[in-house]
Amino acid sequence: MQKQLLAVITLILLSAFSTATAEQPPNIVLIVADDLGYAELGCYGQKWIKTPHIDSIARDGMRFTNHYCGQAVCAPSRCSLVTGMHQGHAEIRGNGNPEHRGKPRPKEMYFPGQMPISDSAVTIFELLKTKGYATAAIGKWGLGDFSTSGSPGKQGVDLFYGFNCQVHAHNHYPQFLWRNETKENLKGNDRSATGKTFSQDRFVDVALEFVDENHDKPFLLYLPFAIPHLSIQVPDPSVEEYLNTIPEEDYKHRGYLPHPNPRAGYAAMITHMDRGIGQILERLKQHGIDDNTLVIFTSDNGPTFDRLGGSDSDFFESSGPMRGRKGSLLEGGIRVPMVAKFPGKIEAGSVSDHRSAFWDYVPTLCEAAGIESPDNVDGISFFPTLVGGDQPEHEFLYWEFPSYGGQQAVRLGERWKGLREKLQRKPNAPIQLYDLQNDIGESKDMASEHPEIVQQIETIMKDQHVDSETFPFPALDK
Repeated sequence: MQKQLLAVITLILLSAFSTATAEQPPNIVLIVADDLGYAELGCYGQKWIKTPHIDSIARDGMRFTNHYCGQAVCAPSRCSLVTGMHQGHAEIRGNGNPEHRGKPRPKEMYFPGQMPISDSAVTIFELLKTKGYATAAIGKWGLGDFSTSGSPGKQGVDLFYGFNCQVHAHNHYPQFLWRNETKENLKGNDRSATGKTFSQDRFVDVALEFVDENHDKPFLLYLPFAIPHLSIQVPDPSVEEYLNTIPEEDYKHRGYLPHPNPRAGYAAMITHMDRGIGQILERLKQHGIDDNTLVIFTSDNGPTFDRLGGSDSDFFESSGPMRGRKGSLLEGGIRVPMVAKFPGKIEAGSVSDHRSAFWDYVPTLCEAAGIESPDNVDGISFFPTLVGGDQPEHEFLYWEFPSYGGQQAVRLGERWKGLREKLQRKPNAPIQLYDLQNDIGESKDMASEHPEIVQQIETIMKDQHVDSETFPFPALDK
């Protein structure tokens, strides 16, 4: 019913929009890296990996220091981003495939897909289409295969290109990619370590085509890239610039495909992605729409752990001074880089400590586009921070995660962070309390010294959890 009402509103608004003389609303390019750590960009202090084009977004715009992803792993983080719901309310709260939960996989899907968002979910794509936006999602989807309600085309996406399923995305030289629901075979690729067509390059090519085709009308270009998620794979020319600068060392390989120079390969993947982002930024300028385009770059969660697939987050100091990696609600698992530019609107070279999270993107992009955000989302628009306005603040940010042992976390105000871990084995695990202003590494539990803060956080944890049949959490469920 909600989607039907939205469709009626869309027709009315599009009719008004077609005759309006007001300035065209801004284009939006939202780029989301996959498993990129907080400190893996030059503008966040990275010493080894070169990211000049992403750094230019920070130089020409704003860098956020307190930005958080939706969840510590891929699919739920993306769900929070496109629906505006935190993990106590979101439909998707962990990675998981339908066939793992008693639902058969359609034979034609090749890969299992992930649990789908529902038809009743209202996404940022559907909302911006009410303003006349063309919409694209190019990269990794992970919110439902084409046979389900979570199919991109059923959620307001005009053009989908890439990996519908996260499992498919574990190899960057796939045998095929999807263009909407049509399989595009990639000759010369056989899902081995190398191939003829690097998927990241196809994502950039199709993104450039989308900009070319839609530069004369407002568009939302969502680029959930699959880099630097494992496997470590990248064309050789990109690796060569790091072979003599990054030292390698012996390690015991586990998981994913091996790379002969894993540290150099990992750095090269990120730099290769950065180079593609530079192509997109240049194309915006060529069409003369750079000044009317909001560009945002971020990551879906923290960096990979334990040298999985050859990755080495310790060597690159991928989480900076923070503790935790992907899969953890410690700061290193959920605090992510975010830079944004909007020429003439965002002050160049600015830095913001505003506390924001993935569920803020729905109201933020709605405000940027000049439309009302749904009033039932958990997010607060950070558009005022971008353009120098009066910014409302979150009282708290909330996460829960039934996987990786079971976890809950609350960021309370500027200072405090509450965390519960191992809830699957210890349903009554105590709340750990950290002073992030003075201990960003979450090294000293201060719960015994501030019982009143612990009580506040406990109340928030109880209030913000809503039971999920799809993602049960016995330690929290009522």
